[in-house]
Amino acid sequence: MEKSSSLPLPPISKEPEQSSHRDYAIKTRPHAVGSTGNRIELCTNHFNVSVRQPDVVFYQYTVSITTENGDDVDGKGIGRKLMDQLFKTYSFDLDSKRLAYDGEKTLYTVGPLPQNDFDFQVILEGSFSKRDCGVSDDGSPSGTCKRSKRSFLPRSYKVQIHFSAKIPLKTVLVTQRGAITPDKSAQDALRVLDIVLRQQAAERGCLLVRQAFFHNDRTYVDVGGGVRGIRGFHSSFRPTHGGLSLNIDVSTTMILEPGPVIKFLLANQSVESPRQIDWIKAAKMLKHMRVKASHRNMEFKIIGLSPKPCNQQLFSMKNKDGEHEGQTREITVYEYFKQTYTEPTSSAYLPCLDVGKPNRPNYLPLEFCNLVTLQRYTKALSGRQRASLAEKSRQKPLEKMKSLNDAMRTYCYDEDPFLAGCGISIEKQMTRVEGRVLKPPTLKFGKDEDCKPCNGRWNFNSKLLLEPTAIKNWAVVNFSFPCDSSQISRELISCGRKKGIEIDRPFALVEEDPQSKKAGPVERVERMIAKMMKKFPDPPHFILCILPERKNSDIYGPWKKICLTREGINTQCICPTKISEQYFTNVLLKINSKLGGINSLLEIEISCSIPLINKIPTLILGMDVSHGPPGRANVPSVAAVVGSTCWPLISRYRAAVRTQSPKVEMIDSLFQPIENVEKGDNGIMNELFVEFYKTSRSRKPKQIIIFRDGVSESQFNQVLNIEVDQIIKAYQHLGESDVPKFTVIVAQKNHHTKLFQAKGHENVPAGTVVDTKIVHPTNYDFYMCAHAGIIGTSRPAHYHVLLDEIGFEPDDLQNLIHSLCYVNQRSTTATSIVAPVRYAHLAAAQFAQFTKFEDIGENENIPELPRLHERVESSMFFC
Repeated sequence: MEKSSSLPLPPISKEPEQSSHRDYAIKTRPHAVGSTGNRIELCTNHFNVSVRQPDVVFYQYTVSITTENGDDVDGKGIGRKLMDQLFKTYSFDLDSKRLAYDGEKTLYTVGPLPQNDFDFQVILEGSFSKRDCGVSDDGSPSGTCKRSKRSFLPRSYKVQIHFSAKIPLKTVLVTQRGAITPDKSAQDALRVLDIVLRQQAAERGCLLVRQAFFHNDRTYVDVGGGVRGIRGFHSSFRPTHGGLSLNIDVSTTMILEPGPVIKFLLANQSVESPRQIDWIKAAKMLKHMRVKASHRNMEFKIIGLSPKPCNQQLFSMKNKDGEHEGQTREITVYEYFKQTYTEPTSSAYLPCLDVGKPNRPNYLPLEFCNLVTLQRYTKALSGRQRASLAEKSRQKPLEKMKSLNDAMRTYCYDEDPFLAGCGISIEKQMTRVEGRVLKPPTLKFGKDEDCKPCNGRWNFNSKLLLEPTAIKNWAVVNFSFPCDSSQISRELISCGRKKGIEIDRPFALVEEDPQSKKAGPVERVERMIAKMMKKFPDPPHFILCILPERKNSDIYGPWKKICLTREGINTQCICPTKISEQYFTNVLLKINSKLGGINSLLEIEISCSIPLINKIPTLILGMDVSHGPPGRANVPSVAAVVGSTCWPLISRYRAAVRTQSPKVEMIDSLFQPIENVEKGDNGIMNELFVEFYKTSRSRKPKQIIIFRDGVSESQFNQVLNIEVDQIIKAYQHLGESDVPKFTVIVAQKNHHTKLFQAKGHENVPAGTVVDTKIVHPTNYDFYMCAHAGIIGTSRPAHYHVLLDEIGFEPDDLQNLIHSLCYVNQRSTTATSIVAPVRYAHLAAAQFAQFTKFEDIGENENIPELPRLHERVESSMFFC
């Protein structure tokens, strides 16, 4: 029997009254599709695929490669060369069947090979069996060229092929509504087709990055620091409601600028002379990079640097002639290269590159080494590099369409012999699809003023905020930015009054002491807090913080951490390089939201006319996980969940944030019961359930809508059966025997589907939605471009409805999602993804800054994040 929603929360029980676990299945597509909005004709970067032989069966074989001595060989480096040679040598034995090889341990054929097992001997001319012509076993540059890993002599390999499985092609040919295929078989068949695409690119000498490929002759984008962006193409086969399609998209990856290693280091560290290079940083940066040695025209992988400079680094070398033949003598790398090759000049006083093994160093002078071409740069980009890449690599819709159509004509995918053997042909024109443009929701401002956004945009010119919050007892602190803090405070006050915000004069203007500028970020923040507190009898209600840099300031993380967790003070950080009334309006939108005000609401919120939500208490959740930067595997991931408050509003949220194991995507802290504690739940959902109850007239949620960001299709079942299960347990732990109804939606931005106007050169209008033809053949999904793309080509959000117990009609669900793109309190444009997901991302990113300067060991426990101070824990601090 359902408990009364008006009663206080019951005592927390140690165990839920009934089991929470349910085995959820991913929802299939409903028969109905959306119908609201104005029709619009679109093109998309999907190209229809026809299959004339649907009964084709792929045969899968495992591949084992060993040397003539029986040592295993990693297929990644040499596998493709071996398989090419194997096909040339043994084509008759293979019945001339084309091979699709993944580059490692698996190959596929169309139909069976003549027998299930083969043992082949393959000889490679000029193989990768490397002579160590750099430094010998004891670290010496080997003049005898002892055979190690890379010589250019013929070498024999043993290749074993063993049958393992059959994969029918027809499992991906799902074209009729409601037809369901075994998911595993369909994915296996798609993997075969995608491997063919990768093999094509490999044969053209491309750099392969998952399903994207990059030519050496493509246009480069220089982003500084010795790093380039290179443009290529992503290509993959996808089953859609309209049949099989080939999805092509422009892709960009980062590569090292090829050339002298010294030149790269100077650019990477922004210094002018090799003497200024930080060699500890250089060693970390260069590790695993590949170089070509000019004196031998051979490639090596860097493992580190020599302990001493080239002219001091000694090794033992055997004499080859004379009366002391066979005896060893000490010689420096510099002397050896001077005697044997050419005298090192520019790098004589610099460390050498170590291109050997940990116990067998192999030293090369820096000036003899050049970074090879098409070498990926996998470390994190700086803020400046990211901005440069975004600015230089963006393409307008018409330019992107031309790139994609040119790629289809150039690469002739369906002329591949393997695909031709399946009877596959691919259209050369983009798929046409009908979309709909949803009407924007009406917004409510102060004085009951209505606003109808135009193409996803609006402004607060001559308008009042809906619920402004007075700003009293506040301060301005300035971390040495050259500006007039008093003038900034006056302009903020003036702008605030125009928006209806009553702002007193600041209680204090606190300037950083000049001697503090040289201190570390944490020390600078502590000194500023101490100086400020001397001027306040009580902690200020709000602080405006002026940072010395506009982006990526070292002070930001420590400042936010101390103010939000220890002091309990909401803050707004700015760097006023260009100030205007519009600038201060945007700042005030953030401040008002953080202090509990409301800038605008949807008209349907005020009139309580949101279908299925306005009458039944409904909690809306946004969930995201932020991972550490590339190259730092020990940095904890940060999980953030925001939950709506003040039902029936859908514009107010509270956030709860936790750390978890690095690179783990599933959130494991939604429910964390504490043993032997009466109110024993330290989890995220306990915070959000209690906040919802406190702000929603003592109502408990009977419906929960989850928007989950950042998960791939392979993780959909985990969202349903791990994360939803935790949420149910947390709900029942509060003493509830019932279970709310759930609607679970995954919101994806990192996909490769683009939408273009068929009869226009501009981006698709804000509110464009597509739920036919290019969507999944059986699952419930749709694309929505809620925002107006001003720069580059718009990327729609891809929404997957995994579960819908609430029972939304397609139009109602699409209009709800569209409306949620208009409730971001810090924005005057519709956001590309629903506000709860955006808020969760902001909260996770802000908390991730808390640990930015803390050293975390490889084997240390995951550090817990400090909790927000009680004075700010319910605020929208992330705005």
